[in-house]
Amino acid sequence: TQFIEISTIGSGGFGTVFKVKHKLDDRIYAVKRVQFGDFSEGKKQRILNEVKSLAKLDSDFVVKYYHSWLESSHLYIQMEYCSQSLQTLLADKPNVFQRQPEDQMNAIEYFISCEIFKELLECVQYLHESIPRVIHRDLKPENILIERNVKSNRFVKLCDFGLATDHDPRRHTRSRYQHSFVGTYRYMSPEIYHSKPYNHKSDIYSLCLIGEQLFNVYLQS
Repeated sequence: TQFIEISTIGSGGFGTVFKVKHKLDDRIYAVKRVQFGDFSEGKKQRILNEVKSLAKLDSDFVVKYYHSWLESSHLYIQMEYCSQSLQTLLADKPNVFQRQPEDQMNAIEYFISCEIFKELLECVQYLHESIPRVIHRDLKPENILIERNVKSNRFVKLCDFGLATDHDPRRHTRSRYQHSFVGTYRYMSPEIYHSKPYNHKSDIYSLCLIGEQLFNVYLQS
């Protein structure tokens, strides 16, 4: 192999993501390893969909895709490495700003939270204004990565496009709404949960729930 494994970043139903170092240039990457051979055709299609989406969405708003390959019964996806996710940031915020989780944020923490959420909105806006429009369908803190980009002066990127789908009402009016039950329950819009027609606005609902966590404001309680 051309990589040296450093650590495991995380794992889920579709595979494991590793932090690795390239043997030739010592650069750090994230590599997702998927047990591709044992998957059903539906799961295989979702993984291939992630590769296609990452390759197509070449932008500072999305984690950078480099390469993918098959090795034995595994599919490997080489991506940009980001040191933190919004999930870990949310867990660390009270300690960093020396407050209890139930306490209000001070002005500095509020300003930083506003900047993170603004960049997150820009990321989703990029997807929804792409041609064809892309619906992520699984927006949640662990799929939002945090890493300083010196060139663009940005921090936030989106990842995990295994459930993403194209949505182009101008040319495919019959496919304007997607009817499949997908996503993560906690961040799922009511129309998806109840198996009703939905469109890109389901991503907006997920953003609202993420914003509640980021600002410690729970509008539905």
